[in-house]
Amino acid sequence: MTTLEHHREGSGAPLVLVHGVGSRWQVWEPIIGTLAERFEVIAVDLPGFGGSAPLPRTTVDTLTDALADFLAAEGIEKPHLAGNSMGGGICLNLGARGLARSVTAYSPIFFWDTPGRIWCQRSLGQSKTLGRLLGPAVPKLLATPAGRTAFLGLVFGKPWAVTPQVALDTANGAIHSLGFAPALASFTDAKLHDPAALADLPVTIAWGNRDILLTYATQSRRARAVLPHARHITLAGSGHTPFYDDPVACARVLLEQAAH
Repeated sequence: MTTLEHHREGSGAPLVLVHGVGSRWQVWEPIIGTLAERFEVIAVDLPGFGGSAPLPRTTVDTLTDALADFLAAEGIEKPHLAGNSMGGGICLNLGARGLARSVTAYSPIFFWDTPGRIWCQRSLGQSKTLGRLLGPAVPKLLATPAGRTAFLGLVFGKPWAVTPQVALDTANGAIHSLGFAPALASFTDAKLHDPAALADLPVTIAWGNRDILLTYATQSRRARAVLPHARHITLAGSGHTPFYDDPVACARVLLEQAAH
């Protein structure tokens, strides 16, 4: 049985929130309160991230299997699924397996070309390496708007606007997660396994137009081509992880999805 650290709040239909590579469940905090008014929210730490123990072998596919096992063990049947980045890809693949009532993916993986995938892997890998090299200097760096902008521009559309504590928690999540390196390496072979199986499922793809990690201009366009039956939304002014950039719009996307 897969045991995952997770946070539950609210009542109603189950909504499972899945973070991206190097992140943790708390990345959803700006919108959990709003969502909990409508859903039973279950925000998880994937294996090797946050408070969850790592898998013997970490890939996008093994993380997907682990989340499916967790849902089965918890008796969570066909929840609404929402994921960001790697978590968005995981949710899409679980939806294709028939395990979701709906899927909402914010800037999901799988829609890159080879240069775009390499850019994602290298830029995230180098950011973690830099964070480890800076070590004790990281809190001081992230205490300033300029430092947050320089260090977290890949993640947030408005990094200067997040608090120093949010910035530090975000950086530490990547620096210290045991699943980060193997999950990132597995992006090379990761793919959306059965896009046709998503045609009859309510699917929303939301992309921040300031996303420079999984670049909005190219990858959101490719997502529209691969998933023509999905609802595609642009989050104006938001970056790759948009929940701090525009929590109201991010929550609205999920509330509208549930209404379909």
